[in-house]
Amino acid sequence: MALTTDAARVAAAALAEDGEIDLTTDLTIPPGTKADAIIEFRSGGILAGSAYADAVAQACGCTIHWRSADGSYAEPGAVVASVTGELKHILRAERPLLNILQRASGIATATHSFVEAVAGTGCRILHTRKTAPGLRQLDVAGVVAGGGETHRLDLAHEVMVKDNHWQALRRTGKSLEAALAAARQRGIAALYVEVESPEQLQLACAAGATRLLVDNQSPATLRSWAETARRQSGGIQIEASGGITLTNARAYAEAGADFISVGALTHSVLAADIALEVRT
Repeated sequence: MALTTDAARVAAAALAEDGEIDLTTDLTIPPGTKADAIIEFRSGGILAGSAYADAVAQACGCTIHWRSADGSYAEPGAVVASVTGELKHILRAERPLLNILQRASGIATATHSFVEAVAGTGCRILHTRKTAPGLRQLDVAGVVAGGGETHRLDLAHEVMVKDNHWQALRRTGKSLEAALAAARQRGIAALYVEVESPEQLQLACAAGATRLLVDNQSPATLRSWAETARRQSGGIQIEASGGITLTNARAYAEAGADFISVGALTHSVLAADIALEVRT
C-alpha cells in the first residue's frame, strides 16, 4: 500500500475514534474563527510521521506548514511546523496528529541511537514485525526516518524459518532443503533461516539459506557461527537478534553481523514529547 493511501486510512481511523463531533469546541468556539498554531518538538529528536500528520490535518480542513523534514534532527523545543485553518478544525486534528508524530518520532529517535551505536561497522539496523496492529507502515516509516532499513513487511514475500517452523519440519519429516527449494521455484529470493545451534547452521547453509538469523546468542558465538557460515556459503548474510541493546549492539556489529533487528524499536517505543500550541 502506498504511503499516502495508508496515511489517509490511519487518519480516518484515528479521527473516527474521537466521534462524529467535537462537542466542547462546538459549544465554545464561534464558527469561522481563524487561527494558527505551532508544533513544538519539546523533547528533541528525529522527526517522523509528517505524511500521516498531513493526512489528519487535510481530513480536518487545516494545513500543516513544515519547517523540518522527516529524518531531520530537532533541538529540544524546536518549532518543526505551523498549522493554519479554522480554530475548530485545528483542535479537531490536534490529538490524532500529535499521537502519530509522537509515536513515529519516538521510533525514529530510538532507531537513530542504534544507527549511531554501530556507525562505521557497515552493520544495518532493522525493524521487526513487532509493530502496533494497523500501524506497521507508520512504524516502519519511523525506523527509516531514523536511518534504519526495512525488514520483511508481511508474510508473503520472504521466507523466514524460525524455531516453530523447525519443529514443524521435524514433526512432518519435511526437510529444510526441500522447503527452500520450493520457495526458489516460486521466485522467492530472500531465504532467511533462524539458527540456534551449530547443527541448524550447517543444515541452513547446505539448504541454500541467503541469511542466517542468529537469535539470542553472545557476540562471541555470533562471530564463530558467522565465520563458519561464510566458509561454507560465501556471501551469506548474518543477522543478529534477541536481547540486543544500545550497550551491546556494537559488539554484535563488530563480531560480524550484517544486520541487527531490534523489536524494541516499535514494540516498546518511548513517545517523543511533541505539542501543538495555538497562538493568541
